Amino acid sequence: MSDDDGGRKNLRMPDEDEVFAEVTDMLGANRVRVRCADGKERTARIPGRMQKRIWIREDDVVLVEPWDWQDEKADVVWRYEKSEADQLREEGHIE
Repeated sequence: MSDDDGGRKNLRMPDEDEVFAEVTDMLGANRVRVRCADGKERTARIPGRMQKRIWIREDDVVLVEPWDWQDEKADVVWRYEKSEADQLREEGHIE
């Protein structure tokens, strides 16, 4: 019996203040440019707890939390693996 049966994985979904986004550009200094599912382009910050453990590249699908006080900025809270991003696209959560 194999674990990779092509079945659906339970993925982390956005909380009420989080949105899906796709990384469009690497800006350096732990920052990336993202295109969010709500149609806005934002500069997102990669927090210290993710910097060395999770590598984020262009075209990755991430979950961001926009800042309350500055809407053009956000924090990256999660990165999806390629297979997880494909599943999100198939289920219609992202374009």
